[in-house]
Amino acid sequence: MSKQVKKKNTLTTEDTKRYTRTFWKVLIGLILLGFLFIFSVGVGLFGKLPTFRDLENPKSNLASEVISDDGVVLGTYFVQNRSNVRYNELSPNLVQALIATEDKRFYRHSGIDYRRTFTIIFYNLIGKRQGASTITQQLALNLFSEGRARSTGKRIIQKFQEWITAVRLERNYTKEEIITMYFNTVDFGAYNTYGIKSAARTYFNTTPDKLDVKQAAILVGMLKGPGIYSPVRYPQNAIRRRNVVIENMRSEGFITREESLKLQKEPLVLDMRISKYGGGPAPYFRAVLKREIQRQFNELSITKADGTPWDLDRDGLKIYTTINSKMQSYAEEAQKEWMKTVQASFDRQWKTRDPFRGDKAKLLEMGMKRSDRYRMLKQAGKSDAEIKKDFDTPVPMTIFTWDGDKDTTMTPMDSIRYNKLILRNSFMSMEPQTGYVRAWVGGVNFEHYKYDQVKMGTRQVGSTAKPFTYAVAIDNGFSPCFQVPNVPLTIGSGPYAWTPRGESVGSPITLRRALANSQNFATAYMVNEVGARAVATLTKRMGITSDVPEYPSISLGAYEASVYDMVGAYSAFVNHGVWVEPTYVLRVEDKNGMPIYEKTPRVSKVLNSESAYIMVDMLKSVVDGGSGGRLRWRYNLTAPMGGKTGTTNDNADAWFIGITPELVSGVWTGAEDRGISFASMAEGQGAQAALPVFALYMQKVYADTTLHYTKDDFPLPEGGLTRELDCSKYQQFFGEEEEQLDDRLGF
Repeated sequence: MSKQVKKKNTLTTEDTKRYTRTFWKVLIGLILLGFLFIFSVGVGLFGKLPTFRDLENPKSNLASEVISDDGVVLGTYFVQNRSNVRYNELSPNLVQALIATEDKRFYRHSGIDYRRTFTIIFYNLIGKRQGASTITQQLALNLFSEGRARSTGKRIIQKFQEWITAVRLERNYTKEEIITMYFNTVDFGAYNTYGIKSAARTYFNTTPDKLDVKQAAILVGMLKGPGIYSPVRYPQNAIRRRNVVIENMRSEGFITREESLKLQKEPLVLDMRISKYGGGPAPYFRAVLKREIQRQFNELSITKADGTPWDLDRDGLKIYTTINSKMQSYAEEAQKEWMKTVQASFDRQWKTRDPFRGDKAKLLEMGMKRSDRYRMLKQAGKSDAEIKKDFDTPVPMTIFTWDGDKDTTMTPMDSIRYNKLILRNSFMSMEPQTGYVRAWVGGVNFEHYKYDQVKMGTRQVGSTAKPFTYAVAIDNGFSPCFQVPNVPLTIGSGPYAWTPRGESVGSPITLRRALANSQNFATAYMVNEVGARAVATLTKRMGITSDVPEYPSISLGAYEASVYDMVGAYSAFVNHGVWVEPTYVLRVEDKNGMPIYEKTPRVSKVLNSESAYIMVDMLKSVVDGGSGGRLRWRYNLTAPMGGKTGTTNDNADAWFIGITPELVSGVWTGAEDRGISFASMAEGQGAQAALPVFALYMQKVYADTTLHYTKDDFPLPEGGLTRELDCSKYQQFFGEEEEQLDDRLGF
């Protein structure tokens, strides 16, 4: 019996051959199946793989950078706050920390580290979970997938996809390019921080090329888990992980043992600069700039090579602007410094009085109906009574103050009341010869009040419109020394009659003195002489794009215009009658530095050169002996300059346009609604509520010798002058001309 069992258990030669054939069939089948699986993954049966074109032009959401004229990044447009760097812009510490920690054999494999892969498989089988992805595989995951798959089955397929893509990447790029692409695509977690450039700026306020070993180790350490190794939320975790990276660098020979021990004892030091979409300098400017570029791209049909439109939030464009970062900073500082003072005065005025009594109560109702809260409640089907109850119910909120944001509790209606009593201010400064805008402050706080008051908003211009009337007169042969009546008058008759308000400083009065002291009667007299149509025509030619009706009242500024347009118009006076379109974007380049758009400003001769110079000379009189005199006696600005104050009815709008040979700047101050204003001319006039911002700005500009703005006088027009501007000599040299003008005007 036992012999028979033994015989049955003994393998015959035939059995061995059969088992061997089966084994090889299974093995070869598995190998073929593996190759077939890999082939299927490669051809995209389990999901699309990047094409050769995709590998050559990998897509990622790159932030577009707004760059100042002096090379400072003012801000970015982004979905993900990501900006690219080149390899030579990476600190060696970064590269060494990454290789020592993530892929020690990076320079010795071609995308897949087979030795490490099989080692990691063994470790995982015995329960020691480790990652096996090379830097190139991680790059493949970052570039060409929607993120790490959660299910095991999908992750296995994704891993094969990464392998194939990694090999293709190695064939298309150098090791340095792969390192660079990797650092440009990694996610650093919080604060919408993507890419090493954004991370260096966010956590250490520096650039990637300046990162030291400790900083590089912190950032590389975060790659294992941006959340749990965040130096902000979990500093102790970040320090422990940093020290692991530093020790890895020592073991790979990048730093010495002594350096490693010393660095691991160092404390964590951060210098946080969190990027908000509207944060940083010139936020109003950047908001307007974005809309302008999109408009230009649409109008000029500027698209990518494949015909799709450029996306400023994703395509990593470089937008080069005319803004000077220092001058922008000086403008923002000047605004804050003066508006704190003006707001305190304004608050005292309304402390014991209700600004919304009587007819002005409707301002609150209008404010309520314009709010997002009201629209949302309406869309939710709430009744008027329910909406009113909601607006009268206290809720927590953050409000703006000049001492910083304040957390408080108030009703939505009270917040409307509060914000309508916050004064607004806007400022723009440009070079008249080039049209380059050097500073742009569109409001007092972009986070709370996003409406731009430089270009988007228009307000009644008041007496800043007067120079246009005098320019028409000068261009038609009048002398600044010509005398006109300065007494109350009525122009027109019947329903079209217009009687300006004002006070006289004496009559008759020269045109120079009338402008210097902003005299309404003399200005109204002159518009009646030269014609409202001529004044409106010149005003439009000088770049005012808003509606300027052909009525005599336009001589006193009874129309609305933007600070942007008014500064551009005054620049034509300084630029010898040549209007240059205010320009704030120079060119736009794609992420590779190829130009895709270049701005060519419009230029137009709008005024005789001599007439323009005479207007400049008259505007200097406003500062040297007129309504702008406090620039001299209060702010000690001694350089040659001119300007014009402006104050509208009920002190609702305060203006000042200041001119120097190399800069023209405009300031506007007022509340959100014209119905809310200063009660007194002393506090609300342009010389008090607007001019100081210009004065403080110019003090800072002249104090900065690196800006190279001189204190030379305004240059004479080519060919000199044919008219005498010294009124004390006028009768002596031009008596006959005066008599001829008197006869013509019926004096």
